[in-house]
Amino acid sequence: MADQQDGTAASSEQPPQAPAAADAVAQQFSMLQITELLKKPETELTLEEKFALCRSVGEECIQEGELLRMLEKKPNIVAYDGFEPSGRMHIAQGVLKALNVNKLTKCGVTFKFWVADWFAQLNNKMGGDLKKIQVVGRYLVEIWKAVGMNMERVEFLSASEEINKRPDEYWTLVMDIARKNNLKRIMRCTQIMGRSENDELSAAQIFYPVMQAADIFFLKADICQLGMDQRKVNMLAREYCDDCKPKRLKPVILSHAMMPGLLEGQEKMSKSDPNSAVFMEDTEQEVKTKIKKAYCPPQQVACNPCLSYAQHIVLPWCEKLEVERAEANGGNKAYTTFEELCADYESGALHPADLKPALAKHLNAILQPVRDHFENNAEAKALLKQVKSYKITK
Repeated sequence: MADQQDGTAASSEQPPQAPAAADAVAQQFSMLQITELLKKPETELTLEEKFALCRSVGEECIQEGELLRMLEKKPNIVAYDGFEPSGRMHIAQGVLKALNVNKLTKCGVTFKFWVADWFAQLNNKMGGDLKKIQVVGRYLVEIWKAVGMNMERVEFLSASEEINKRPDEYWTLVMDIARKNNLKRIMRCTQIMGRSENDELSAAQIFYPVMQAADIFFLKADICQLGMDQRKVNMLAREYCDDCKPKRLKPVILSHAMMPGLLEGQEKMSKSDPNSAVFMEDTEQEVKTKIKKAYCPPQQVACNPCLSYAQHIVLPWCEKLEVERAEANGGNKAYTTFEELCADYESGALHPADLKPALAKHLNAILQPVRDHFENNAEAKALLKQVKSYKITK
């Protein structure tokens, strides 16, 4: 559940080729068309359009055919994501998550957020102080509400509260998953919480992946909508389904891409490094400063965090990226596709000195409702002050 970059498989299950029907549907919609589908009434969406919306959430989908059949035949689909309340929220967790949730709920999917307070405590976040962790959890929910997440089909569930309501069901699941896996298999999943197999782990941290796999079945989730960094434990859950008698239905894994940090060589955003990411309540000047200092080599598309921000945040949210520049440098231009933006940047027609101010301007527009909420709502303002006073632990 922690924000950690890892897209490698830890499972023997290899995703087969998607059925031709699902593959064809996935390819026939551009990102512009996906944006237009979000404006369409839910009752008018076809099966193919719902599939395209859901599939656009993930960099990877295991399995596309299962997702398509689920949308066709299952009336009440549940997706879930679990998050550790472990500090301030960066823009990927805030805006990108809101975008993904809005796409799924548009298709009639119920989205369950697992506020993983016990997990944060197991992982020693906030020094293991459960009260502080729960305060951070409330702060994160406030941000999602302020930024524009559609809450109509969204549920926020506290792990500690829900598990204590049905302890027999939960701990029986945890024990069964633990019994059916050896320690080596579980250790390969420790990267989901920002750790490695070589770290000196507490017994609590070793138990963490088993509990996260149990969450999926405890919440009766049909879709695991987490980042690529959580792939290993989601595959563990699919494998567990094969070991059950009778067999359980496997959850679809819809994994979104991980965004890089703003500084050179940062494959992932870091909550402990304030310069690594734009945070959801950063001031307008802080956003400008961070983007100005961001790694953005001319004519280099790969490993360019500014272009990643444009692709995953600005274009989906704002529908275009408007660049203002002198006529001598090409004049003003509005980009509506990432392909067009990359082509100009790679050719040198778009310079970092023009891209960065445009990027900062759009990010500030996206974040302004969040700033307004934390400034004008007394309860939210006090909550933010409290969270900022906490020391972020690794």
